[in-house]
Amino acid sequence: MIDDVLDKSPRIETERLVLRKWEERDIDGFVEMNADPLVMEFFPAVMSRQESEGMFERILAKQEKFGFGTPVVEERATGRFLGLCGLGVPTPSKPLPCQPCVEIGWRLSSDVWGRGIALEAAHIWLRFGFETLCSDEVVSFTSAINWRSEKVMQRLGMLRNVADDFDHPLIDDGHPLKPHVLYRLSKDRFWELENG
Repeated sequence: MIDDVLDKSPRIETERLVLRKWEERDIDGFVEMNADPLVMEFFPAVMSRQESEGMFERILAKQEKFGFGTPVVEERATGRFLGLCGLGVPTPSKPLPCQPCVEIGWRLSSDVWGRGIALEAAHIWLRFGFETLCSDEVVSFTSAINWRSEKVMQRLGMLRNVADDFDHPLIDDGHPLKPHVLYRLSKDRFWELENG
């Protein structure tokens, strides 16, 4: 687990993106994204403004506690909120089988899908996690029917062991989103992939 005092969510800029900590100004973009049925297809439901505001407060609290909280993705040219992508520490009310862990996750506005933004941002944060935070492993998980996210995990070089898949404890039995796949990426594998 990461327990040093290092800034775990620095501002990182690429040619087209700004990856940064959450700020109060992000709330409206976050609410809009979470109300989009396309974005929330593989979540139990779209989120009301009140639900998004509650999640926003939890993200800010995690950012304060852990030094990161699945950072913001912003369009560099316009300053527009595009979504979130990066490292986080899952803290559900019922524990997951992979905890304690550092997770890489993403959620982007549907109008920017297909532009490689999740892949670009996730790769930057994985490098940061292994190189700067000295993580030994990063995981990612999603509903077993969320083929879009699973494809990103595969493109990042993450590996799935079917024995690690699990039923999400916060989703009702029988719900199609309950079965989850778990992907892992070790530090050694990441550097092997980086070095060709």
